[in-house]
Amino acid sequence: MKERLQKIISAHGITSRRKAEKLISQGRVTVNGVTAALGTSANAEADIIEIDGKPLTASVKHVYIALNKPRGYLTTVSDDRDRKTVMELVHDVGVRIYPAGRLDMDSSGLLIMTNDGDFANKITHPSNEKEKTYLVRVTGYNDNVLQRLSEPMAIDDYMIAPAKVTLVHNDGTSALLRFIIREGRNRQIRKMCKAADLDVISLHRVSIGNIKLSNLPSGKWRYLTDDEVASIKNS
Repeated sequence: MKERLQKIISAHGITSRRKAEKLISQGRVTVNGVTAALGTSANAEADIIEIDGKPLTASVKHVYIALNKPRGYLTTVSDDRDRKTVMELVHDVGVRIYPAGRLDMDSSGLLIMTNDGDFANKITHPSNEKEKTYLVRVTGYNDNVLQRLSEPMAIDDYMIAPAKVTLVHNDGTSALLRFIIREGRNRQIRKMCKAADLDVISLHRVSIGNIKLSNLPSGKWRYLTDDEVASIKNS
């Protein structure tokens, strides 16, 4: 059966579907010796599909893990400046996986990693609107902050969907806020806080959809349960 080439590549655990499209656009993918283009379909069982001259290997077992990312680690597979990446924390998983979504270097908390491109796409694509919950400690809190953060707001010339923001506690020096968002644009919460004249001390993601960080220690990972995987796949 013929399928879109990017779907075949992601199903083989090579990379996400979106990054597979980039490989195709860059002319790095061939089908039966012919350079593929976006929109090309192929039969994974009958056609010879190669990336950079290397044939696709047999499909690997899909793996899904939750990592409690510490601050100071990049959410990327590699870094040309030799900075720490999350790959150092999951070297013992046993198969090649990659992050499904991002957490910036100064943020911590729940990061999903997998070798299933379709699963990664369901987590990251804005149309799927997975709720993501963060605990954010800030300074500069006042009585007007919650209303300001919950209103429609333009970030980088884009009008983001309203967030759900509640106060967890305020000790007079700093306040802990709970953010629930559905988009997750680049550094969205930090930019929202800046617009509300708040300084972010720490930002920690605690859940994505039905997947919760719970008491997973910092720097450690665990396999997702079957129910957690199904909650994403069947949404």
